[in-house]
Amino acid sequence: MSAQPTVVVTRRLPAAVEAALRERFDVALSPHDAPTTPEDLQRALGLADGLLSTVTDKVTAEVLAAYPLRTRIIANFGVGYDNIDLAAAQAHDIVVTNTPDVLTDCTADLAMMLVLMAMRRAGEGERELRSGRWTGWRPMHMMGQRVTGKTLGLVGMGRVARAVAHRAHHGFGMRVLCYDPSPPSPVELAALGAEPRATLEALLGESDVVSLHCPSTPATRGMMNDARLAQMKPGAFLINTARGDVVVDDALIAALRSGHLAGAGLDVYRGEPQLERRYLELENVVLLPHLGSATKETREAMGLRAVDNLAAFFDGRPIPDRVA
Repeated sequence: MSAQPTVVVTRRLPAAVEAALRERFDVALSPHDAPTTPEDLQRALGLADGLLSTVTDKVTAEVLAAYPLRTRIIANFGVGYDNIDLAAAQAHDIVVTNTPDVLTDCTADLAMMLVLMAMRRAGEGERELRSGRWTGWRPMHMMGQRVTGKTLGLVGMGRVARAVAHRAHHGFGMRVLCYDPSPPSPVELAALGAEPRATLEALLGESDVVSLHCPSTPATRGMMNDARLAQMKPGAFLINTARGDVVVDDALIAALRSGHLAGAGLDVYRGEPQLERRYLELENVVLLPHLGSATKETREAMGLRAVDNLAAFFDGRPIPDRVA
C-alpha cells in the first residue's frame, strides 16, 4: 500500500497541475473530461483520502450519505462551492476548501468585456458579419451606447467586484455604485471610486448597467426577478458572471423582449450546461459558456492552489482556503 494519500480528480486539469498531483499523492486522474455522476462521486468518496472536485460536481447530502466514506477533504477547483452541501460535509467530518484570489483579475476582465460587448452590440455585429448580411458602413447602423461616463452598479462587493470597479472607474471613466450588506471600508471604496447604496433597489434605479457579483445563497437565488428588473432604468443592461440562479430567466427574457432592458451579458446559467433556449432567439443578449476564469494562467493557478490545500491538510498544517 502506498504511503502517500490517495486523491481522486474528477476532471482533466492543466498539465502542470496533474504533474504536481502525481508528485505529491497517489492520484487517480480523470481519463475523460465529462461531469461525474452521483455514482462516480460516491465511489470516489469511498476509495480516496481526498477528492479534487470542480464546480460541476454535485456533492449533495445524498451523495455524501453513501457508506463507507473514506474521504476526509474535498478540495474544490473554483472560488464558488455551492455545488457542495457544506452542512452534510461537516456532519461527515469532511473538510472543504476552495481556490479564491487567483481568478479575480480574469473574471473581472471578462465582466468588463461583457459590459463592452452588450453596450456596443458586439455580439450582434459579429453575427451579422459572419452571416454575410453586412452591407457596409452607414451612419445609423447598429448604434450602441457609449460606455465612458455611464453609471455601473455592482451587486456584491467582493474581490471580483472590486477589481471590476477599478477597471470601470479608472479605465473607462464610469461612475461606480455598489450594494453589499457588508461593504468594504469607506477608504477602500474611495480608492475604487465607488459609491455605496443602502439598498439594492436604490442601486438598480440609478445604474445604466448592473453587474452581479454575489454568491448563490438562499437569500440571492431568484433575486433578479420581475420586480427587481422593473426597478432598473429603462434601456439599462444586466451583466451576470456570478451564478445563473440569481436571475429569474422568465423575467429577464421578458424585460429584454419588451425593450425595458436594452441588453444583457451572461456567462453563467441556471442548470448548466443547459440553458433557457429562448436566450438564443434574442439578438440583444451576449452569451458565453462560463469562461470567467478560463485563461491558462488562472486555471493552472487554481489547480495548484487546490494541491496546496490538499498538501496542507495531509501534512497537518493550517489549510489556506478552508470554507468548512
